[in-house]
Amino acid sequence: MRTDPNSTKDVSAAGLRIAVATAMFNESIASGLKTAAIQFLNDHDAKDVVAVDVPGAFELPIVAQALVRSGCDAVVCLGAVIKGDTDHYEHVANRASEGLMRVQLETGVPISFGILTVIDYDHALERSKPGPENAGAHAAAAAVRTAQILAGLRDTSTT
Repeated sequence: MRTDPNSTKDVSAAGLRIAVATAMFNESIASGLKTAAIQFLNDHDAKDVVAVDVPGAFELPIVAQALVRSGCDAVVCLGAVIKGDTDHYEHVANRASEGLMRVQLETGVPISFGILTVIDYDHALERSKPGPENAGAHAAAAAVRTAQILAGLRDTSTT
């Protein structure tokens, strides 16, 4: 029997210090992602949520790194990079994802990638509106699940 990878039945953020870092460049999109992520964390027993707004997606890796150093157990990174008429989109999207992956691998702390990288504004709007398809909530769930997995692996390695 397969389990639903989107099920949040066994997800608990209790005891975890979780940060939500939001790139506010596309604020109308980012605010919807942020609201859903924080709501997900509150609904799943998070007691210590740190919310930080940053200028854009390019700044997320350094802020995520600082949040990890401050003691966060996971960081949810949110934002939207929307393709325009120049290649700026590719540079920002690629560097942000590479930077976040680097922070995650170097620190061993989950950094979820909730940055929408889309061709069309309407696609980002659709994924940031309230409801079960909100990418901010999905990114928060991924961060909590990964923190749970890593804690479980640490627990089994000490027994």
